[in-house]
Amino acid sequence: MSWPCSVVRDDAELVALYIPRGATFKTWSVTPAAPSWQPVRQLKDALWRRDTLRLMYPGAHHSVWVSWASEGSERQFHGYYINMEEPFRRTEIGFDTNDHTLDVVVAPDRSWEWKDKQELAARIQQGVYSAEFAAAVRAEGERLVAALERNAPPFSDGWERWLPPSEWRIPGLPADWDTLPATLWERRRWAYGDIAPP
Repeated sequence: MSWPCSVVRDDAELVALYIPRGATFKTWSVTPAAPSWQPVRQLKDALWRRDTLRLMYPGAHHSVWVSWASEGSERQFHGYYINMEEPFRRTEIGFDTNDHTLDVVVAPDRSWEWKDKQELAARIQQGVYSAEFAAAVRAEGERLVAALERNAPPFSDGWERWLPPSEWRIPGLPADWDTLPATLWERRRWAYGDIAPP
């Protein structure tokens, strides 16, 4: 998947990317298979539904998404979404990462729940992830939940009150977004069970 964004902050501690509601992004579309054929997966255009600020930390195995819902002209904090993922890599046109299935959905009142636990377990059974790697993904989520519950950064940083500059326009993906090869995480073979953990 690919999202167009505006850079809010980019330094040694944090990359903050803003994806506005109404931005056209690329998402997966799966065409069901005929009896003897594999399903076809392809990227298609879709419209992003909520103003979103994606907080990415160099070397971290997660990002924190802050989102707002709009009722008419009123903008309301919608909550946090903790996404377990590979540490990001810089590219010529942005940043690459890869999702690690498990997520935490956080409501505005700070209540939270796991998302996609069953999918994570299925990936272990299917041999997509090693059991050791899946345990590390779960531990990362638990660490972020603990930070949430003690109101530690980034949940204490006031990001839910952030507003984009009024002059910003909806960004688009660069014309060559799909021509550059994806960068690969150096520990990918461990995550996918091909080699022993480091």
